[in-house]
Amino acid sequence: MVMSVLEEMRIRSLGVIDDAVVELSPGFTAVTGETGAGKTMVVTSLGLLMGGRADAALVRIGAKSAVVEGRISVPDGASASLRAEEAGAELDDGTLLISRTVSAEGRSRAHLGGRSVPVGLLAELADDLVAVHGQTDQQGLLKLSRQRQALDRYAGDAVAVPLAKYSGAYRRLRAITTELDRITTRARERAQEADMLRFGLDEIAAVEPRAGEDVELAAEAERLGHAEALASAATVAHAALAGNPEDPEGIDATTLVAGAHRALEAVRSHDAALGALAGRIGEIGILLGDVAGELAGYADDLDADPLRLAAVEERRAALTALTRKYGDDVGAVLTWAEQSAARLLELDGDDDRIGELTAERDALRAELGGLAQALTDARTEAAERFAAAVTAELASLAMPHARVSFEIRQTEDPEGVEVGGRSVAYGPAGCDEVELLLAPHPGAPPRPIAKGASGGELSRVMLAVEVVFAGTDPVPTYLFDEVDAGVGGKAAVEIGRRLAKLARSAQVVVVTHLPQVAAFADRQLLVEKTNDGSVTRSGVKVLEGEERIRELSRMLAGQEDSQTARAHAEELLATARADG
Repeated sequence: MVMSVLEEMRIRSLGVIDDAVVELSPGFTAVTGETGAGKTMVVTSLGLLMGGRADAALVRIGAKSAVVEGRISVPDGASASLRAEEAGAELDDGTLLISRTVSAEGRSRAHLGGRSVPVGLLAELADDLVAVHGQTDQQGLLKLSRQRQALDRYAGDAVAVPLAKYSGAYRRLRAITTELDRITTRARERAQEADMLRFGLDEIAAVEPRAGEDVELAAEAERLGHAEALASAATVAHAALAGNPEDPEGIDATTLVAGAHRALEAVRSHDAALGALAGRIGEIGILLGDVAGELAGYADDLDADPLRLAAVEERRAALTALTRKYGDDVGAVLTWAEQSAARLLELDGDDDRIGELTAERDALRAELGGLAQALTDARTEAAERFAAAVTAELASLAMPHARVSFEIRQTEDPEGVEVGGRSVAYGPAGCDEVELLLAPHPGAPPRPIAKGASGGELSRVMLAVEVVFAGTDPVPTYLFDEVDAGVGGKAAVEIGRRLAKLARSAQVVVVTHLPQVAAFADRQLLVEKTNDGSVTRSGVKVLEGEERIRELSRMLAGQEDSQTARAHAEELLATARADG
């Protein structure tokens, strides 16, 4: 099967590295060099390429920014290839270019396939491409949450499927519990709100306003308040148009227009234009008559009734009392009443809602208990297989008598869910506390690895766990930083041998200070400083033949030219080749 391979990294202005290129290859690559030479910068660089946290302190003193560029070959159809293409990245003949820049101010930029992308996207790709392990990762394995995650990852679908069901029920239970708390803790506020709404609705119902009524009453009050002036004006206007019966000699508009019409009618047959004007004057006469009639009717109908005016003003006062509280006008008051009635139904229905939510909560808690039990059963079964596999690996790492086991336990909690007849605490990942135990030799009681494992043993447990993962959930590239910390002698040889075996199915890059480990590498890279304390392009080179023997001799005895060290180095290389 063709896998992704990290082919090359170029590192500029990162830590002690000025400008260097790290050329990698499939199989097992060991990165060596004296303490402080910058070996760990290889791990740091890859961490940045894979979306790790940027830190301005990484930038070389005097530089404006640090830049790490990587080239990874990615097979067509691989998930990393598809995800990169979705982000708009371009692959160059199956090669994916990744770049990460960190400024001296701490700002960070990421590029993928020539396209600027969020740093988070690099972290997504890392899940499919690279597993990075350093001292901090070993410390992370000491956390119970990380140990549970490791077990779940090993178990695969056997745990993932019930965990997905459990997580869905857990989220629903949290949502219902939150809603119940919100409703019940605000009971007093809801009661006060409901009383206020009822008072307002009762007040509005007592007045029974109609839409637009306030406008109609304002117009009527204006008319009634000026009834005498309106009647007098209508009478005068009527007299001007139709004449005053008490003054038969007076001249009115209707009489004058009628005279003009008669004069033109007498001669209209002699001139069509004059005839048209006669017709228009006739229309004016008709209009004057209509207006005069309406004025007469208006004056007769106008009732200057002070009782009616008082009733109108009283009604307007009642409406004004409502608009002061509930809206700018009667229309707004009616809208408030409609919305408040709906809200009151909602508030009055909260008691029913509390009952419904309580019943659903109790049902979900029971369901969650069953799902948690299924999750515990799946983890227990997977833990036995996982522990047996890791124990077998430890036998290959010079810990033949060590035994690894898992303790899966729950904590009793009266507010928890019922599992196996007990009420236990629960969380988003179930009810289980998972702890990895180690018995380093026969007769020793299993103890948590945080207490029962030395630094060297912890390194080997970490490696054993990763090797087991490689058989069930592989990633293309593994990068180990000081995985051999605290280890020496035969154990170091066994670690080198096991890393070489892992490299048969994946790319393995190891930063190491042990010659026993480096000897098993297919390729050895040396990181060395120049006289000014920096690592330049020529400071990272592939060691072959005599150069590799000299470096292994230095690692063994601190003396490149020691004949004893050289003989030992050649023996290590011969042993590694024989195993290969």
